[in-house]
Amino acid sequence: MQDITAIILTKDEEIHIERCVRSVQRICKEVLLVDSFSSDHTCEIAEWLGARVVQHPFENQAKQFNWAIDHVPITTEWIWRVDADEILENSVVALAEQEIPALTGNKNVNGVYVNKKIVFMGRPLLHGGWYPAPQIKIVRRGFGRSEDKMMDEHLIVTSGETVNWDGDQTDWNLKPLDWWWEKHHGYAKREALMQVMMAEQNDQENEVKGKLFGTNAEWKRWMKNLYGHCPRYLRAVVYFISRYFLMGGFLDGYAGWYWHTRQGLMYRWMVDREIGRLKSKK
Repeated sequence: MQDITAIILTKDEEIHIERCVRSVQRICKEVLLVDSFSSDHTCEIAEWLGARVVQHPFENQAKQFNWAIDHVPITTEWIWRVDADEILENSVVALAEQEIPALTGNKNVNGVYVNKKIVFMGRPLLHGGWYPAPQIKIVRRGFGRSEDKMMDEHLIVTSGETVNWDGDQTDWNLKPLDWWWEKHHGYAKREALMQVMMAEQNDQENEVKGKLFGTNAEWKRWMKNLYGHCPRYLRAVVYFISRYFLMGGFLDGYAGWYWHTRQGLMYRWMVDREIGRLKSKK
């Protein structure tokens, strides 16, 4: 085991939690579950597997993660942020085994990018700009936290350098499609509110800045800023065409078609509709 604590945020994740905990236990010394008062057997399963479980009221992912690193005693040198529906693939586990001891001695490096991979309808989405999608998932204790956003938050390193690992942390949700789509209805309202608020505020200090030629997270933030200045509704169509046709999303078969028409077109329409509703109330 390496000197790492995995932090997993949960709410009614009994369908995923055993798979997730067993995945991170291959490399992490400790597993910390921060639960939002699940009504199923999430906590019992995690404790049975040897994870430490704490509970805290949920506001959003960013605040929950930051509460954990600020208030829960963590003694390991490194913290690995893992969602309950994610698994660590062999490629990233092997890299952690090889690299963490050296990184621990290198006080200049305080964060690690790994590849985020999405498996949808049983198929990896390897095109359309969704893979590889490097994100900071591992931070040195005391030198990293989540940017304070309602959604689409990223971990940031408050000081020091980062390194990139070509290993996969895979998002593989097992819940039904109707649950997935209903979740996006809630996301649309939150993203619309966030976009309206961002348009009225200056950039915050502890957040990822948009850069055309920066990291994947910086590029995505730059694209989102550009997207926000395009005409509503039309931009959803352009986004879909670019993801599905120009960036090859169609190569992922029916799963790619379903993903891009819903997540890349219909969802963006819902966000724009909610933005219109919010602006009409002012």
